[in-house]
Amino acid sequence: MKTAITPTRAEDFSGWYQSLIVAADLAENAPVRGCMTIKPYGWAIWELMRDQMDKRIKECGVQNANFPLLIPIDYFNREAEHVAGFAKEAAVVTHYRLKKIDGKLQPDPEAELTEPYVIRPTSETIIGEAMSRWVQSYRDLPMKLNQWVNVMRWEMRPRMFLRTSEFNWQEGHNVFATHEEANADARKMHNVYRDFMENVLAIPVIMGEKTPEERFAGADHTYTTEQIMQDGKALQAGTSHDLGQHFAKSFDIKFLGTDGKLQHAWTTSWGTSTRMMGGLFMVHSDDDGLVLPPAVAPYQVVIIPITREETTDVLNSYARVLGEKLRENGVRVLVDDSDMRSPDKMWKWIKRGVPLRVEIGAREMEADSVTVTRRDLGKDSKKTMSADDLIANVRDMLGAIQSDMLAAAQKRNKSMIHNVRDLDMLDKFLNDGKIGFFRIKYDLTTNEKFDAMIEKYKISRRCLDDSDPSFVFVAKSY
Repeated sequence: MKTAITPTRAEDFSGWYQSLIVAADLAENAPVRGCMTIKPYGWAIWELMRDQMDKRIKECGVQNANFPLLIPIDYFNREAEHVAGFAKEAAVVTHYRLKKIDGKLQPDPEAELTEPYVIRPTSETIIGEAMSRWVQSYRDLPMKLNQWVNVMRWEMRPRMFLRTSEFNWQEGHNVFATHEEANADARKMHNVYRDFMENVLAIPVIMGEKTPEERFAGADHTYTTEQIMQDGKALQAGTSHDLGQHFAKSFDIKFLGTDGKLQHAWTTSWGTSTRMMGGLFMVHSDDDGLVLPPAVAPYQVVIIPITREETTDVLNSYARVLGEKLRENGVRVLVDDSDMRSPDKMWKWIKRGVPLRVEIGAREMEADSVTVTRRDLGKDSKKTMSADDLIANVRDMLGAIQSDMLAAAQKRNKSMIHNVRDLDMLDKFLNDGKIGFFRIKYDLTTNEKFDAMIEKYKISRRCLDDSDPSFVFVAKSY
């Protein structure tokens, strides 16, 4: 059967993903190595994701701020354990001026900075320095901050949305008077991420704590949300860290307690990024293009007039009136009254994943009816209804798509989680090409035999099982 995306998922999942990004007009590789340019349709998806996440973050009492892009290298030297996790990825600014030398602009040798700056890979250090000034008393606590910014981590194996040298994200940084409050906050933000991924992105997640081998550098505890892609690989979509007092001691974040004594605070950090977009695309899409849940679809409905030359004006007018009525019902609608051929219009919006496609021809207009197709179910869902019924029921229809997409992903995930009794069984499953997450006793993965399997199969410990932390999920990952 002919498909819009080649290769198909079954033929080459990685190749399919790259073709999907191009076909849906989401992004392209940038002139800067390892970076991407997010195109308007892709950015519209990110804006919807950002706005819904931002609402949830603010409901937790967090305020947005903005900190500098450039961080003094000395700040990283204060937190040796933390910087070790980013040193190989750090991009460094060493000069502040260009000069034409031999006919080409180059860094001016006389404009070398006395202290280099690191382009932020994450902002714990510079935010920690600010908090050391802003936190003085227990009355200043808790302090909860978040920023929406771009960061730079020099990526050697880039892949659009999944791994790029520059990417967009939110990073939250909170300060508390006690460890109990800090740990409870780290877990709370962990659950905020789950709520967002399941109820906005329609992606079920595996929740758990990272093992000591995998936790964030400088954290006491790292809590992760792991997604399962259609090819069975894991994607770490969001993390929340209990940082203990490491950063508070490194940056002297102290407060005067109710007992009149000066003491170090306890901090957390938590973040999600445009990497979630890669997960969104890989979890739901098919061989014809994107499949978007209505919550983050730039257009939830596209109306396509099926015109002939003599009916073009009247059909387009009819479609615009219908579109306006749907907008009044709170729906994001596009009326595609362009002069493209009708089949080309259909394929354009199929590839872009619009949840509901509404077609109107002369016959439908005369009957005041429409033909509606759900993108997540394809042509088998095509049905004709009155225009009034569409207007009255469109929000319920979109709600059904949202919940059905989550249910479909949950059903697929269930088939991809395998209980494994020992390393021999895990070795057999992996050698046979079985895909998905493998649940095994954690203590079985802390020996040389498992280390050898990591090298052989390119697997990793994803997280401990929240329901029983003596078990760990193991999988290949992006």
